[in-house]
Amino acid sequence: MNKREFLKTSGLVGMASLLPMTSFALEAKTLFNFITAIYNNGKYQLPKLPYAFDALEPYIDAQTMTLHHSKHHQAYVNGLNNATEKIKEATEKGDFALIKHWERELAFNGGGHFLHTIFWNIMSPKQGNKSKELETYILKSFGSYDNFIKLFKAASIAVEGSGWGMLSYEPVADKLIINQVERHSNLSQWLTVPIIVVDVWEHAYYLKYQNKRNEYFDAFTKVINWDFISEQFNIVLKSYK
Repeated sequence: MNKREFLKTSGLVGMASLLPMTSFALEAKTLFNFITAIYNNGKYQLPKLPYAFDALEPYIDAQTMTLHHSKHHQAYVNGLNNATEKIKEATEKGDFALIKHWERELAFNGGGHFLHTIFWNIMSPKQGNKSKELETYILKSFGSYDNFIKLFKAASIAVEGSGWGMLSYEPVADKLIINQVERHSNLSQWLTVPIIVVDVWEHAYYLKYQNKRNEYFDAFTKVINWDFISEQFNIVLKSYK
């Protein structure tokens, strides 16, 4: 997928949702070729580490890796499967009394599962070398490799509470950026690609519908451009094939 195709796809979701899917600017199948290992037969599953638990010593010890992967990551997988099942049950029964709770569980555990899967794969006992393209983008985006490391470190250690530091590709300016992720849930799952969105902030409907958000949503369903959405969805599907 080239930049033009990415921007065409992301135009569907607006600027507010670009950051969670910045890595999708690259060919998704190539970048996330390990994601097929984390979902099988209708269930999310814990991926195997691409190396032994002690392979990153002395920098990351085997005990930490074992607990982090086998306990903490597994808990995200279990929580994601449970939330998925509860939402399925709620949909089948038409009972959405607890939907806020289960949607938050879906986002929290899904975010943890997907980000940890990336995390394991971007580490290795062999560092290798940066490509010329990556070096060029680091220089263009931060001025130097040292500047990049200093910023990445400062942002990462300053994240409040539990969170992540993140290097992301920002396709609009065609550059690399550093993100702080204070809550990896943020009511989103970081590897998902939005297909349809609806703005339900009051500024989107209050002048016409006042506090009647339900009527506004009904009106929204009357103006959905299914041709465009179908076209974009096909592009997304092909990128993962």
